[in-house]
Amino acid sequence: MKIEIWSDVMCPFCYIGKKNFENALAELPFKDKIDVEWKSFQLDPSLETGVSTTTAEYFRDKKGFPEAQAKQMTAQVTEMGKSVGIDFNFENAIITNTFPAHKLIHLAKKKNLGAEMEEELFKAHFLDGKNIGDEKILINLGENLGLKSEDITEALSNQEIDLEVKHEIIEASQLGISGVPFFVIDQKYGVSGAQPVETFKEAITQAYNENTVTLSNNNDATCGEDGCEI
Repeated sequence: MKIEIWSDVMCPFCYIGKKNFENALAELPFKDKIDVEWKSFQLDPSLETGVSTTTAEYFRDKKGFPEAQAKQMTAQVTEMGKSVGIDFNFENAIITNTFPAHKLIHLAKKKNLGAEMEEELFKAHFLDGKNIGDEKILINLGENLGLKSEDITEALSNQEIDLEVKHEIIEASQLGISGVPFFVIDQKYGVSGAQPVETFKEAITQAYNENTVTLSNNNDATCGEDGCEI
């Protein structure tokens, strides 16, 4: 059975969802029979490549959120992160165009390191305050997983990989996915948001047994073009 996960590495709920999903998967007796593929989604493709800003500046200038509202939202997400072992560092997080990061993920997927690359990028962005739109940073992150620097450099300028990333973004739109994380199970059932471990276990088990899975689309922790909602 295959599970496809649409995600953006600048989405905090995608990181939380990844932790809960992986913890759920680890508890399933048939986990070895499940193939997981991470797919590309961009929360804000309008961001210029090579230009970066702080989280506070982004909320103020791009989303029009008052400073107090932005702080309240990040504080809530920080508490959610602590519950799954993530120590979000929003003060130092750098907002940038994530398209190059998605290209690196695609290179890693060809080496069966997609989930590992997602984790490296989440850590770099949310914990270490690194600019995941910077080529040097991406090369270092890829090398951490054993990828060759020359392969990373080539991938970041490869137009075929551009098309691969864009195809997945278009695919998400065709499926009606407007917020992430979004989990498509066996190409039939969808689960939206950073769901609890037990919810993931139930959904995956029911799909595995070819029963009906309820789509989780209401009041979920997701990020979309209009921002993140809890």
